Amino acid sequence: MDENRVLNVLFLCTHNSARSIMGEALLNNLAVSRGRFRAFSAGSRPASSPNPFALDQIRRAGLPVEGLRSKNWDEFAAPGSPKLDFVFTVCDNAAKEVCPVWPGQPMTAHWGLADPSLVEGTEEQKRRAFSETFRFLANRINIFVSLPIDKLDKLSLQNRLDEIGRRKRA
Repeated sequence: MDENRVLNVLFLCTHNSARSIMGEALLNNLAVSRGRFRAFSAGSRPASSPNPFALDQIRRAGLPVEGLRSKNWDEFAAPGSPKLDFVFTVCDNAAKEVCPVWPGQPMTAHWGLADPSLVEGTEEQKRRAFSETFRFLANRINIFVSLPIDKLDKLSLQNRLDEIGRRKRA
């Protein structure tokens, strides 16, 4: 891959309301990834809007939420859409679905995480679930952006992406 080209990354989740939205916000605002990566998120059956707890977690991390919205993954398979370099599924449902054909034949990996929006309990328990998911995503994204992408062959890079998805601890 051309080391000077901005690489486009799509985070996928069924509803595009929590995990994928947080991934988009994290990668787009991580200092070491600025100018190197551009992140997007989408879902197969997007919610009407992002989960308020996800937006709150993003804000509490000091990241902007402007422009974040739940989007259908068809937006990224349409003519004129950004050429994707990487597609990461962050929920098990999206990983099992038949995805559209992405322009550019991006590398894909499954980075599954438990859905924090399914946590029941107090508001504090829900916030903790979103915080933990955010921390897991931040860890995986930090590992991803530290990879010497332009120096790895395709198979080695794919193996590293898969390893990131298998990490159990943040």
